[in-house]
Amino acid sequence: MKARIPGANNGGNMMQMVQKMQENMQKVQDEVEASEFSSSAGGGAVEATVNGKHEILSIKIKPDVVDPDDVEMLEDMVIVAVNEAIRKASEAMEKGIDQAKGGLSIPGLF
Repeated sequence: MKARIPGANNGGNMMQMVQKMQENMQKVQDEVEASEFSSSAGGGAVEATVNGKHEILSIKIKPDVVDPDDVEMLEDMVIVAVNEAIRKASEAMEKGIDQAKGGLSIPGLF
């Protein structure tokens, strides 16, 4: 009779768990990348929409905020709206990946 070593068969199970986690993480990443995230600035005067890949999909500007004498304000509102939409996309990716990992952290892998 062979002596049983505790945890000797867990290597295969661990690899299956890691593979499943990687699959879940890829699924989450694909879903977030396909999602859209919007934000506005100036009380809705400027709205920016990005996808989960941080690509700008659209920028909408209300005509009444276009002031040729104050282009700088409009530029600032566009920057604020875009940056906030990107922050939302990043936050969604982080949250989704954390959930897919289930709290597991393996140095060098995740």
